[in-house]
Amino acid sequence: MEFSLSEEQGAIFDLAYSFGQENIAPFAIEWEKQGTIPKELWAKTSELGFGGIYVSEEYGGSGLSRLDSTLIFEALAMSCPSVGSFLSIHNMVGGMIDQFGSTRNKDLFLPDLCSMKKIYSYCLTEPGSGSDASALKSRAKRTNEGYILNGTKSFISGGGYSDAYLTMIRTGDEGPKGISAIVIEDPSDGLSFGALEEKMGWRAQPTAQVQFLDCRVPGQNLIGEEGKGFTYAMAGLDGGRLNIAASALGGAQFVLNSSLTYMNDRKAFGKSLNQFQALQFKLADMEVKLQSARTFLRQAAWKLDTQEKDASKFCAMAKLYVTDVSFEVANEALQLHGGYGYLTDYGIEKIVRDLRVHQILEGTNEIMRLIISRQMLSE
Repeated sequence: MEFSLSEEQGAIFDLAYSFGQENIAPFAIEWEKQGTIPKELWAKTSELGFGGIYVSEEYGGSGLSRLDSTLIFEALAMSCPSVGSFLSIHNMVGGMIDQFGSTRNKDLFLPDLCSMKKIYSYCLTEPGSGSDASALKSRAKRTNEGYILNGTKSFISGGGYSDAYLTMIRTGDEGPKGISAIVIEDPSDGLSFGALEEKMGWRAQPTAQVQFLDCRVPGQNLIGEEGKGFTYAMAGLDGGRLNIAASALGGAQFVLNSSLTYMNDRKAFGKSLNQFQALQFKLADMEVKLQSARTFLRQAAWKLDTQEKDASKFCAMAKLYVTDVSFEVANEALQLHGGYGYLTDYGIEKIVRDLRVHQILEGTNEIMRLIISRQMLSE
């Protein structure tokens, strides 16, 4: 494992960062107020190959590594974690279809996904099953034409906004082996959406329930094999956790950079804030946290790329550590800004709100501890 980025990886980071600063950062606060992301953004995003980052080139993807993807999402999140994270969900779906789908699945879904002509969301959580994902109750009944779906998915980023939903749904008995993965396209008979959720952060992303009432889906929309959906979901979440951690890291790096500028400009008691040793120590602690988090994240991504046997454990550890540390840094940055950090104009309080959910989604950090400890005890 190399601890320095290659020239190509540096260029990837710079490209994503420049794109975010030009096309996302100037509008992030306004999009949050509007509660949506203009779909025109995705056409520009796809031109850079960010619609199918780790989808194989054969189907229109960029064929990049998981480590490369963490660079992209860290860089994009420095403009807005909410927007960058939404793109990461779309890419997680693409990666799952590319890895587990049949040739027909890939031909059917991946070209439009990679070009972002169609935006994809991911549906796992239900009103009665969050952390206990294998207990989901939504059900798909097989028919001669395909499936009839009934049930509800909760907290879906892009609910009512996206064009298609990769959904984990029960096609068999209780437990993880009865779950399959099916793509539901909008519009479909029997597909509807709940009211938009009012959220603490990630407000630019429309979030709503996705509801199935005798929703009819053709059989070709089954991804891979029946009964393998839970396995696909868990594998997809390894990469998803890295992306969510990377987005948290990017948001935290933005507020640390902002704090350095603010403390240089802001004066108190006759000198700049950055001349006070106590505040210098805070900056040092924030830098150490983010640098250690970045190294940990990239190690976990490298393990996933090289298919190390402990990759899942490292993905869970990185998600736990990076998201916790990033939120701590964001909260500390708000404190360093004083009253100005509490105002929307500076963008600091937005990052604090946005990063809080990174400790919850893609498996709560308590579930990460459970995954880590179980793997430790089984070794």
